[in-house]
Amino acid sequence: MSFYRFPGFVAACLLCITLVFGMAGCAAGGDVRMDGPSLFGDSTATSGEPEATLKFYFGGEKKAATEEVWAAVSDYVKTKGLNVKFSVNFIPWPEYSGKLLVMAAAGDRWDLNFDSEGSFKQMASRGSYLRLNDLLPMYAPHLYERYRQQQSLLSATIGGDIVGLPWTIKMSQRPYAGWRVDLAEKAGIYREPESVRTAEDVDSLLQDLKKAYPNQKLSRIPALPLYVVRDEWVDLGLHGLGFYLNDPHYKVQAIEDQPFYADAAFMSKAWYEGGILNPDSKIDMEDAADQWRNGKMLFTLTSHEWAYAADPGFVDASYRQQMSLLYPDKKTVNRSPIANVVAINRNSEHPELVLRFLDMLETDERLFDLVVYGIQGKTYELDGGKVIYPDNLNFSTSNYMDWGGQWALWKPQFLRPTETYPGDFWKEESRFARLPVNVDSPVEGLLLNDQSISPMLEERDQIYEDYGKSIEYGMVPDVAKALSDYRMMQKGNGLDIIIQEVQRQVDQFLASQHQHS
Repeated sequence: MSFYRFPGFVAACLLCITLVFGMAGCAAGGDVRMDGPSLFGDSTATSGEPEATLKFYFGGEKKAATEEVWAAVSDYVKTKGLNVKFSVNFIPWPEYSGKLLVMAAAGDRWDLNFDSEGSFKQMASRGSYLRLNDLLPMYAPHLYERYRQQQSLLSATIGGDIVGLPWTIKMSQRPYAGWRVDLAEKAGIYREPESVRTAEDVDSLLQDLKKAYPNQKLSRIPALPLYVVRDEWVDLGLHGLGFYLNDPHYKVQAIEDQPFYADAAFMSKAWYEGGILNPDSKIDMEDAADQWRNGKMLFTLTSHEWAYAADPGFVDASYRQQMSLLYPDKKTVNRSPIANVVAINRNSEHPELVLRFLDMLETDERLFDLVVYGIQGKTYELDGGKVIYPDNLNFSTSNYMDWGGQWALWKPQFLRPTETYPGDFWKEESRFARLPVNVDSPVEGLLLNDQSISPMLEERDQIYEDYGKSIEYGMVPDVAKALSDYRMMQKGNGLDIIIQEVQRQVDQFLASQHQHS
C-alpha cells in the first residue's frame, strides 16, 4: 500500500511498509520508455489517431521488468483503440513530494502522477493540477460513475474544481507499534499481545531493546506521532496546523503551541541522548519501509494494513514482528480518499487520453492485471485465483509486483488475493476502519487554498526546517528554551494571520456541509 505517514509537520516518515511517495523533470529514477515485441499480436491502433506518449510519475524504485510490462500495456490498449505508449518515471520516496512541487513550479510537462494527501493539497492549492469537471464524465464515464456512487470526489475538489482522482478503498491510518520480536525474545524481552499501548509503554520497550542491543540502530521515529494519537489531534495537512477531534468548534491551532508537542519534545530528547533515536534520523533519506524489511531497524510505527498483512516483506524468513495498537480507546481519523490519488498535470498535452486509459482500467480486468501484477509467467503466477511470485522472487526481490504508487489505481472489483494480502484482507480493512474509534475527518473534502498566505507559509516551513525539526528529534540542548524561541519565531511570522485565514476556510466549509445536509 502506501508509505504510511503522518501528514504535515507531524514528524517524519512513519513506516507504512510498502506506501508512501518523488519525482523529477530531471532523471531521478530513470525515464522508462516502452517499446519491444507485442504480447497481443497486431497492436496497430484502430482509432486512426496519431500515437501519443503519456508521461507518468510514480514513487519508489523502478522494478527490473517495468519496461517490458508497460510495453505490453501499450500493446494491449492499442488493440482497444487507444494509440498510446508510456514513459513511466520513478523517483525515490524520500524525494518525491518535494520534487513534484519543484517540477510544477518550473512549469514542467507531464501527464499523470501519483500523489498523497499532504503533498496533493499543496499541489492543488497552487493550481498544479488540471480541472477535470468537464473532461472526467466525457472521457472516463465509468470511473466518474464509480466516484459519483461513492461520493468521493469531494475530497479532491477545490473551489468547485475537481483536480484529482482518489482511490476507492476505505482504510484506517491509526498507528501500531511494531518491533522485531525474534530479537526481543532472544534477549528475554517479552510483551503480552496488545500490551504496548501508550508512549510510556513504547519508551519502556525501547529502553529494554537498547540495553539488549546497544550497538544496533533502534528507531528513526521521534515521539510526536504517539502524542498526536493520545490527544486526538487532527492534522490538516497544511504546515503544522490542526485541531482537536473532541473540539465541537474545530478551532484551528498550530501544533507547536500544544502541550503534547512539548511532552513529545522532552521524550524525543531522552531518546536521542539515550541512543534510542538514531543520530541520523533527522536527515536519513533512505526509505523507512526498506530499512524495516531489511532488518536495519528494530522498531517502527505502521498501520493496521501492515500489522496484519500475511507477509510483511522481510528479506530474511527468520525475522518476525510483533504489533500492538496504540491508544486503542482514542479516536483517530480514517485515511482520506486522497491518501492515494492520481492527478493530471495542468500542462498535460493529452488529458483526454489519460482519462480514457483510466476508464479502461476501471472496466477491463485484463488491463488491470497487466498494470498492477504485470505479465503472467514473467512477473507473477496464478495459483487458482491467487497471485504468487514466480520462483525465487519475493516481496523484496520482485521484478514488478508491489511497485510503488500503484495504490491509487487499485480497483476493489479486480484485486486478487496475493501472498501479501489474503482473500478477505480488504474486507477486514474496511471493517476495522468502521469501528467506532475510527472516524472520518469532520473536514474530509476540505482543500485549503493557501495563495493569499503563501509567503508566510513558505517562511513558516523554513523556520520549521531550521529550528522545529531539531526540537522534534530531541537534538536541542535545552528543550524548554528552544521551544519558547521557536514559538516566538512562528508567531513573529504572522501565525495569527495564517490561522485566521485557515479558520475562515474551515468554517466556510463546515457551513456549506451543514447546508448541504
